[in-house]
Amino acid sequence: MMAVTKSSLRSASLGEIHGEIQRRQRELESLVRRRNKLATQMQAIDSEIASLGMEISGVASAGVSAAMHSAPVMGVTRKRPRNDQNLADALADVLSKQTLSVTEVSEEVQRQGYRTTSPNFRTIVNQTLIKDPRFTRVGRGLYTSKSGAGGGSARGRRRKRS
Repeated sequence: MMAVTKSSLRSASLGEIHGEIQRRQRELESLVRRRNKLATQMQAIDSEIASLGMEISGVASAGVSAAMHSAPVMGVTRKRPRNDQNLADALADVLSKQTLSVTEVSEEVQRQGYRTTSPNFRTIVNQTLIKDPRFTRVGRGLYTSKSGAGGGSARGRRRKRS
């Protein structure tokens, strides 16, 4: 049977309209079965993504209905680590008794337990050191805490590289 279009609906017989309704119901049932199968596959994939410690941005966790209404292309994002203190406070602790370069302080703050997934963490540390009033630039690329290290030469307090 040929599909009934809006324009041919006026000239279609009652039997043709009834046949079209049945055809559409069969097609709907087929699509619903296919959708349910895909939803099961999506839930399995969401579980695998969650086991990797990741989440999908723009989609409720395992939410099939949310996935249907969201953008067709969804990015995978890293879960943001939670730290006990913010970056500026962690930097203040590290620089309270010493003067370090931006690279050294970014490595030291991570060594002391600050977690980050940022690929440009050193740049973030540099911006924090520049903007936060608790830190003083004592030389090219060298910073210390205003309340921590007292007077004297920055070179004398700088930690030797290993």
